[in-house]
Amino acid sequence: MYEKALSVAKEAAILAGEKILEYYYSDFQVEYKEDDSPLTCADQAADQVIEEVIKREFPDISILSEESADDKSRLNESLCWVIDPLDGTKEFIHHTDEFTVNIALVKDGHPVVGVVYVPVTEEMYYASKGNGSYYEVNEEIRKNQVSERTEKLRLLSSKYHKADDFLDLIEDHAKHISSVESVGSSLKGCLIARGLAEAYYRFGLTSEWDTAAVQLVAEEAGGIFRQLDHSIMTYNRQDVLNRKGFYIVNKKENVLVEDHR
Repeated sequence: MYEKALSVAKEAAILAGEKILEYYYSDFQVEYKEDDSPLTCADQAADQVIEEVIKREFPDISILSEESADDKSRLNESLCWVIDPLDGTKEFIHHTDEFTVNIALVKDGHPVVGVVYVPVTEEMYYASKGNGSYYEVNEEIRKNQVSERTEKLRLLSSKYHKADDFLDLIEDHAKHISSVESVGSSLKGCLIARGLAEAYYRFGLTSEWDTAAVQLVAEEAGGIFRQLDHSIMTYNRQDVLNRKGFYIVNKKENVLVEDHR
């Protein structure tokens, strides 16, 4: 049902990735938004590429993007594209290679198409509702499946967002945790989808475009994505901030948080 939307999202992500790399391997300028988050020319150029591709094929579907003015008419629509042209701008600035292009299509508040593309390595993670989650690199495609581990858990953490609540969680559940690895951008959820880690907990604010695509990639691989109060995350909202935090785990046994508000 979502085959064309997935194909267009993959095309847009690859073209945006090519544009991003033009800046990545040059001297680029960094500006800062009102919330002190960094912005580069690459973010804006990638956003333009993605919107051009999507609007060419789906001119009537609303777009919510981190780098574009928010047209609230989207709230009246069933379908909406949710886009982060460059997820992990800090990773981009620090040349860690761990940044992604995130593109999702949501229907009635829930992701139905999700693409996470890694420009430097040309790795593609993608999913469509009911059709599974996939990892593609060097023209090889593998189906994603979360791991079966419920002990010796491999936790992932953000490089720049280690809240006290997260450090407390590690301390409280140390006997169940074998390792904690810092990974950039949406790659954390993608690695869980591939079965290479079991859990990621994010305390604090994110936005719709940070999570929409990776949520579907993880869920279609058998993972669990919930807000920290265990409620379902929805999209195309009036308030685009994800205020409750969230977790991604491979199995329900690995939900290590109590009701958190």
